[in-house]
Amino acid sequence: MATLLRSKLSNVATSVSNKSQAKVSGMFARMGFQAATDEEAVGFAHCDDLDMEHRQGLQMDILKSEGSEEGAEPPLEGDIHYQRDGTGPPPPSASKEAQHGVHFVSFQGMFVLGLPYAILHGGYLGLFLIIFAAVVCCYTGKILIACLYEENEDGEIVRVRDSYVDIANACCAPRFPTLGGRVVNVAQIIELVMTCILYVVVSGNLMYNSFPNLPVSQKSWSIIATAVLLPCAFLKNLKAVSKFSLLCTLAHFVINILVIAYCLSRARDWAWDKVKFYIDVKKFPISIGIIVFSYTSQIFLPSLEGNMQNPKEFHCMMNWTHIAACILKGLFALVAYLTWADETKEVITDNLPSTIRAVVNIFLVAKALLSYPLPFFAAVEVLERSLFQDGNRAFFPNCYGGDGRLKSWGLTLRCALVVFTLLMAIYVPHFALLMGLTGSLTGAGLCFLLPSLFHLKLLWRKLLWHHVFFDVAIFVIGGICSVSGFIHSLEGLIEAFRTNAED
Repeated sequence: MATLLRSKLSNVATSVSNKSQAKVSGMFARMGFQAATDEEAVGFAHCDDLDMEHRQGLQMDILKSEGSEEGAEPPLEGDIHYQRDGTGPPPPSASKEAQHGVHFVSFQGMFVLGLPYAILHGGYLGLFLIIFAAVVCCYTGKILIACLYEENEDGEIVRVRDSYVDIANACCAPRFPTLGGRVVNVAQIIELVMTCILYVVVSGNLMYNSFPNLPVSQKSWSIIATAVLLPCAFLKNLKAVSKFSLLCTLAHFVINILVIAYCLSRARDWAWDKVKFYIDVKKFPISIGIIVFSYTSQIFLPSLEGNMQNPKEFHCMMNWTHIAACILKGLFALVAYLTWADETKEVITDNLPSTIRAVVNIFLVAKALLSYPLPFFAAVEVLERSLFQDGNRAFFPNCYGGDGRLKSWGLTLRCALVVFTLLMAIYVPHFALLMGLTGSLTGAGLCFLLPSLFHLKLLWRKLLWHHVFFDVAIFVIGGICSVSGFIHSLEGLIEAFRTNAED
């Protein structure tokens, strides 16, 4: 009984905390921050939810055993898992969309810093792509959620799938029932690991450009940053880190205002004549990947929609967040480029005067280091679930012992993943190239290609002709942009490897 009482008190405290977070999260959502990519990260919070559900599952076993005894009281409502059919009440974490929103805002802020560089090589066409990517990602997000639902025997629309992986597996069934899910998992792991690498790269870049007089190279700064991040390998959940998410988001919001304020102070010197309609054929495809990567959130949308208190508002939320995000990103990129024109660097804060650059960059480095655990923990969760914990189909033994503790070799694998992100950051210290490659490879695939393909596959009988036209057009255009951007980004990476090898 004492255990149940403590659980009830804990649930009440959690509910109060979630309500306060929901107000702040809703404020940011209305200001245009999307709910999950970094810049950028709704789904990363989902991994903490998995950990929470695991612990609640263990607690449920205890409660069931106690409840089965004669005279025992039934379990409290807060300890019963939420059922999709509505037969069970939601758990204490039912308002998880608040945490998702905060984490998503944290993830989306950093990579906006690369958008002015995309305008450098794309001009007005780059601005058009920022708008076009917002429209397409909004549309594909909606059709992806539509793939979660089907009509039952009574003609009612019910949710029969819970994740991107479920949708992919449904499209490949019955011949290859797990192939689609594995493809999505691979794409998700690549994107998450590349996000971790980008955090290390941007940390080294910002510190090196903030203190150019110190005898410390960018690679050395990256090593120092990784040393700070090594404890991430010991994380069991993200509760400690998530407490800093809102603070990081507020800090980055202030930094964006400072950058825009500085640009506005130089409005008389804006180089409007530098913004043209021609494009750099070699580097513009990389810019496409940068822009797409700043919108990648489709992988997290099923979790977000499933945790909304009113899923019917999902379409409205998608419309307003993408409109606001498009306006904010477009203005930020244009204003920053007009200020520095051809001198625009891969990370726009490197263009700031030395008097304020160091302060701004230190805050950004702190945000990058505190944001790193989110994609890292998510990548570890996907790897462990798909390779080590998939029952009899697992490729390797479980990383955890019978007592739930992480085995030594499992910890070694986590440390190896941290070291891998460092090695990539050292050998390819190019923020724009890595963003372009990730956006072209996994971003375009997860945001453009797969949603339109799944929509045609699962709902083609109910689609109107204009929906079919949009899906086919998005698939073709997305495929062309993906292949073009990937080839040019890969060429840039190969050249970078050669340069580093010569050095």
